Amino acid sequence: MAENNENVAGRKHKTGVFDVVNYIVFIIISLIVLIPIWKVISDSFSSVGVYKFNLWPKKPTLDGYKAIISTSRLYRPFVNSVITTVLGTLLGLVMSTIGGYVLIHYDMPGRDAIAYFLLFTLIFSGGMIPEYLVMRHLHLVNNMWILVIKNGMNVYNLVLMHSFFEGIPASLLEAARIDGYTPTGIFFKIILPLSRAALASIGLMFAVAIWNDYSTVQIYITNRNQVNFQYILRVLVMDGDTPVTQYSVSHNTLFYAAIVCAILPFMILYPFLQRYFVSGVNMGAVKE
Repeated sequence: MAENNENVAGRKHKTGVFDVVNYIVFIIISLIVLIPIWKVISDSFSSVGVYKFNLWPKKPTLDGYKAIISTSRLYRPFVNSVITTVLGTLLGLVMSTIGGYVLIHYDMPGRDAIAYFLLFTLIFSGGMIPEYLVMRHLHLVNNMWILVIKNGMNVYNLVLMHSFFEGIPASLLEAARIDGYTPTGIFFKIILPLSRAALASIGLMFAVAIWNDYSTVQIYITNRNQVNFQYILRVLVMDGDTPVTQYSVSHNTLFYAAIVCAILPFMILYPFLQRYFVSGVNMGAVKE
């Protein structure tokens, strides 16, 4: 008995040390991630335009945000970003859920060929010039809808949905078939209600990718009425194209205020999706 008690005490001591080290490591990682974000937010309120490592704003001011809000040429790109992000996310979710559901039917003729074809495109691409020619043939050059179409199909996200659907107990789907559900009925009545965590996680991935996509705009769009907010933000940062406003604000302050405005929608959205996102990290973990 004494030896058993000593072993239990030893295991508890080891577990305690591991927990402490684990907490310390994650606190350090969190600080590494959060400090740069906090610095950007702090500098966006600072009226001093000199770049320094300050965690608190010097002479706090809202002129940076007032300048962003009063710059009318930023309105259209922001609206374009909202439209393309919402529609692109919806299209991506539709394509990923339907594709993932189709691929879990292993008895479907041609299923393996389709799966191999999709995985091939995940590893290899045709290159920039063939892609540009295809987009031009589809009349998507100089058209903001290219952000919706181009990002609407993501094989990686489709594979994640497929993995999640595979984790749904086969006996549940078989019971639905015995009850008379068609494949479409099973998809809408069984699969989708059980996939809210996966849909939230993958939807957030689609939304972030489309919202932050400025390279596609840079390559395919020259019409300023069709560009998105991230592209205008890049021009503001890289080219020093500071808008002229009634507010006296430095380029650095305006630059950081624009960054905060760009990430603000997801800072607001994430807390509402957090519980689904955490569950969605364990996609495919549901077993019989």
